[in-house]
Parts: sequence; C-alpha cells; structure tokens
Amino acid sequence: MQILKITSQDEGQRLDKFLCKFMAEAPKSFFYKMLRKKNIVLNGKKAEGMERLVKGDEVKLFLSDGTIESFKKKMPVTDIQVSSARNILDIIYEDSDILIINKPAGMLSQKADKNDISAVEYINAYLQKQTQDVNSAIFNAGICNRLDRNTSGLIVAGKTIKGLQSMNRIFKNRELKKYYLCIVKGKISSAERLDGYLIKNGSHNNVTITQHETEGSSRVITEYTPLQYGKIRTNIYTLLKVHLVTGKAHQIRAHLKSTGHPLAGDSKYGHKDVYQIFKREFGLKHQLLHAWKLEFGMSGNVPEKYQGIVFEAPVPEEFTNIMEGIGMDVTALRR
Repeated sequence: MQILKITSQDEGQRLDKFLCKFMAEAPKSFFYKMLRKKNIVLNGKKAEGMERLVKGDEVKLFLSDGTIESFKKKMPVTDIQVSSARNILDIIYEDSDILIINKPAGMLSQKADKNDISAVEYINAYLQKQTQDVNSAIFNAGICNRLDRNTSGLIVAGKTIKGLQSMNRIFKNRELKKYYLCIVKGKISSAERLDGYLIKNGSHNNVTITQHETEGSSRVITEYTPLQYGKIRTNIYTLLKVHLVTGKAHQIRAHLKSTGHPLAGDSKYGHKDVYQIFKREFGLKHQLLHAWKLEFGMSGNVPEKYQGIVFEAPVPEEFTNIMEGIGMDVTALRR
C-alpha cells in the first residue's frame, strides 16, 4: 500500500487525472476498476475519480509496490540535466505557483520528438531538484505560451495546477499584453495596427496572411510601434516594438512579411537579400525576434499579486550587438 498526500502543486485537478500522471503507463480503465473495488480510495472513502483534489487530501493505493512501479513512467530527465537545469534556465520570476524564464534562441519550447530536450524538460528538472517529495514528480509543469525554437524571450510555466490554470485563462482571455522586439527591412515611420486572417499550411509548416476570411482561417491582429532606425550601407532597417494582440504560430513573422517588412534573419518568411546581408555582416542565421515584455492587466480575473506587473526579458547579446552594428542605441531600451 502507498499513501499519496496532495500538495499545493497537485490540488485543483481531478482524482482520475492525478492518478493518470502518477502511473502514466496504466490504462484509464485500470483506475476506474480499482476505484470501484475500493483498491484506490480518497480520504478513506470510495471515490469515482471526478472529485477535485485539495491540499491535504490522502489517496490510498491498496496495490503492490511492484504494480505501482510497473505503471510509473520513467522520468526522461537525466541526473546531469536535473543538476544543471538551474544553470541553464534564465529565471526572470518565480513564486509558489508560476515560473517565468527567458528562453534562449535555439531551445525548443516543447519537444517535437520524443528524444528532444525542451524548455519544459529543463523546467521540470529544475522543479524536481527543488523538492525531493515523492509526490513532486506527479505534477509536470506546463507552459502557457510557446515560442518558435529560434525566438528568444519570456515563457510562463505553471508550477502548480492552480498556477497553470490561472495563467492559461489569462492568456486565453488576453488579460495581459505581449510585447516583442524585432528588426525589419525598410523604414516604418508610424505605429500601425494590422488586421487579417492567417491560414496554416500543415504540410509545409508555414502560414500565409490574407485580408479575407476563408474556411479554416483565423483572425489575427498585430500592432507595432517603430523605436529606432539603422543602416547597412544604403539599406534602412527599423527596430519595432510589436504588440501581439492575438497569438498564432508565426503570426508576427508572416504579418510583417505581408506588409513588405520581413524580419532580419528570417529564412522562412524573409527576403533572401536581407537574410544574406545579416548572415554575412553578423553571422545571423535565424529570425531576430525577442519576446520582450509581459504586462498583466488589472482585471479581477488576474490574481492581485500580478495585477499591473510588467515582466521583462533582457535583450540577448546577439540582438544588441546587431543593433549597435547598424547604428542603433541599445541604452534607449532601458529608458
């Protein structure tokens, strides 16, 4: 028999989902059968699996240790990754419910293949290192926003079910503002609001922007403000502060391309001549896009401790070096 005590990390979720995470290799039917037979009980009483767990609850498993271990999923994170996760993660903010990191360009937000190591694995390794509680491995941190592999910047993760659910609602309801920095081709003289429809091409992993709604398209809104201008010989480039109003994959890159102002370094949506110039001058081989700031609103749905708070990810050295290289003032970003 094993007794699992529900911690603040795990409260708020259903009992059946909790069990599925604890013994990830077991079929759901196994849990429902064990619940019916009272081989799994909640606080000493028969349960159906739909009960919401609260901190302090006890789940008793009247199962052999061998059965439990056989159904547990082995953690994919190695000891080396666990011990080095804190050094790898650039943590911007952390409390008991959430973790905000500054993801570097080149790191996946989530694994695309079973053998990938992404920000999620590093976050879970960091949390695993934080506590040795046997139940701590049950809750796997989830991220609330995803960035392309080569986009740097802020990612929010839930350390607890409560934190994850709260942040997911905030992102879904757009109760925060997401600001990015990028350098684009050409001179943009004024702030603009772009409104269009995004169509995803799954077979080619890219998207296109149109002005007319079609079947399967999603409305996208992107706002931007020019901050500075730079030059490479006679070519002018603009540093933009982009407000991502909606949040679709590749939205900023595709939306700006549709206006004739593609991102520097973008091989998928950029212009070949721009890509080659920045590759030759600075060795840049990816889109220069940084998820810079998250500004939480004052809505009652936003927990009080986050209301009005702005989190900022320092601009990567590669980005600032390029800014300086084309004549922009890096110190202006700190004002």
